[in-house]
Amino acid sequence: MHWHTFLKVDLGKRKRFWEGIKMRRVLVLALLALALPMAAWADGITLTNQYGSIGVSDAGIVSTGSQLTSFCDPGCVYPPPHRDLGTVSFATGALTSGSLAAGGTFSATGSSFVVKGVGKYGEPKGTIFSGVFTGAIDWTKESTGPHGNTIYYQLSGTITGMLYTGRIVSGTTTQDIYTSKDQLAQGIAHISTGTTKLGTPEPGTLGLLGTGLVGIAAMVRRKLTKA
Repeated sequence: MHWHTFLKVDLGKRKRFWEGIKMRRVLVLALLALALPMAAWADGITLTNQYGSIGVSDAGIVSTGSQLTSFCDPGCVYPPPHRDLGTVSFATGALTSGSLAAGGTFSATGSSFVVKGVGKYGEPKGTIFSGVFTGAIDWTKESTGPHGNTIYYQLSGTITGMLYTGRIVSGTTTQDIYTSKDQLAQGIAHISTGTTKLGTPEPGTLGLLGTGLVGIAAMVRRKLTKA
C-alpha cells in the first residue's frame, strides 16, 4: 500500500471516530436535558390545609378560605401556633351523578383551585397556584360517626394550572370533609384536612421537549454525515 493511500485511510478512520464522539456528545446532552427537568418535577410541591366551612349543593362545592398549614418544596415550611401560611380556596362544577348524601361526581366545568401565601414564614407571597379541576371530581361518603350524627366525606380530583414560578403543572388534591344531616340539608360542611400535590408536568410539555431534542439530534447527525 502506498503511503498516501494509507494516509487517506487513516484520516478517514479518524474522521469517522471524531464524528462518532460528537454524535455521542449530542445524545448525552439530549438525555441530560430530559433528565434535569424530570428530576426537578419528581420532587414537586406538597401543600396541606385544614379548617374552613364550605358550601355544598347540587350546583357545586365551594370553599373560600381553608387555612394553608404547610408548604413543602421540597423542604417544608410550617406556621407558628395559631397562625397560617395563607389560604386554599376551590370550587367544583355541578353534581353530575349520585347525590350529596350518598356520594357522587361533580363536573370540572366552571371549577377553580387557588392557593395563596402570606409570605411571612418562608412560603411565597401572593398566588402560589392558580388552576382548575380536570376530569370528574369524586365526592365519596367515607363513614358515619358512632351515633350517626357526623358524616364524613372525601372530595378528590386532579388539577392543573400555573405555579408562582410561571411553570404549568398538574397534580391531585384530596379534601377530608365532615358534616351532619341537619347541616348537609342546609348546604353546610367543614374541612378537616386537605392535601394537594403538584409537580407532574403537562403531557404536552414533555412531548414537545422530547420531539425537539430528537429533531436536533437528527439534524446534527445529518450535518456530520455530509461533512
